[in-house]
Amino acid sequence: MVFKRILGAFGVGAPSVDTVLSGPRVEPGGVLAGDVRLKGGDFDAHIEHITLGLVAHAQVVPEDDVPRPDDDEFLRVQVSGPFTLRAGEELAVPFEIEMPWESPISEVRGGRLAEMALGVRTELAIAKAVDKGDLDPLAVEPLPSQMRVLEALLSLGFQVQAAELELGYNFGVSQELPFYQVIAFAPPPRLAEVVDEVDLTFVADPAGLLIILDAVEHVAGQLPADAGARFQVGHEEALGTDWDAELGRWLAGLTGHGAAQGAI
Repeated sequence: MVFKRILGAFGVGAPSVDTVLSGPRVEPGGVLAGDVRLKGGDFDAHIEHITLGLVAHAQVVPEDDVPRPDDDEFLRVQVSGPFTLRAGEELAVPFEIEMPWESPISEVRGGRLAEMALGVRTELAIAKAVDKGDLDPLAVEPLPSQMRVLEALLSLGFQVQAAELELGYNFGVSQELPFYQVIAFAPPPRLAEVVDEVDLTFVADPAGLLIILDAVEHVAGQLPADAGARFQVGHEEALGTDWDAELGRWLAGLTGHGAAQGAI
């Protein structure tokens, strides 16, 4: 194990820290477990607290619609109270954190979504000084209910282009987090003259899933003014739904491309 020496806030000879996750991936609503492993430096250190922050690094689109890179901490959990770390002592502080159900997805089928990276930041407070360490990578994969919808879009010929976080709230939607994720899909060739992209947002909770879809037209006036769709389903219901057919009907209604014209 390689400990990360903390120098920025505490100086030479300070303790070092490494945050190790129990598993490589976690789902929204799942438990993120691991250990914060500490190694004492050249002197005894009174640790006031250890805090972990879950951070999304993505293209964030604020209300002015000007995208900018940002690190948005979407969960902050204190995993230890005060204790003394002796010089040279090695200590592991275990933790279990319940992931927000609305956590952004960073991986689909083992591939990272473009422009979307998540991480865990470890914060150590010693003698009223605070050091925020580097981000340790965190992979969040879709819930099985979310994956069914993603697989349907992929089977219909759509390809994931990118993902971004939009600050704010979807109209009429109760959200836990102050942002929501938009996953953009490029259309298959048979739809490309009409649909420029399809945007997908999930809003999950313990009971189920709100699926928000929006079709972006290729040329103004090609699609209806309301080119979106919303599906509210329980997680078990989502697993049993024929999403290829559901999404195919939605797309056919927008574009006039029925099953006989491309098996949407």
